[in-house]
Amino acid sequence: QVQLVESGGGLVQPGGSLRLSCVISGFTDHYYAITWFRQAPGKGREGVSCVRLNDGITYYADSVKGRFTISRDNAKNTVYLQMNNLKPEDTAVYSCAGGSAVLSWYDTSEYDSWGQGTQVTVSS
Repeated sequence: QVQLVESGGGLVQPGGSLRLSCVISGFTDHYYAITWFRQAPGKGREGVSCVRLNDGITYYADSVKGRFTISRDNAKNTVYLQMNNLKPEDTAVYSCAGGSAVLSWYDTSEYDSWGQGTQVTVSS
């Protein structure tokens, strides 16, 4: 059984930064990718960024390119999301998800394990 636990959310002013962490435990040898999703109130879940665990290749939503950076520390079984120049429209619950056969990284149906989420609020 795989568990994913997010942390690092909070309240930040526009233009500020946060770093989210996703700690992964359990049997993960079969995992291919870890992706951060977010869900704002009244909206669907949106893929934010993905990292492939074997080669480190990354993907980003257009809305966060140049502002967010995803990275992994395999020794710590942790995936990070560094978020800079945050905007009010980044406000959402951010969750990480793991999948073993991910073809479309932004498709929620391709992930079989999810964390509980961490709230990010960008407001002055």
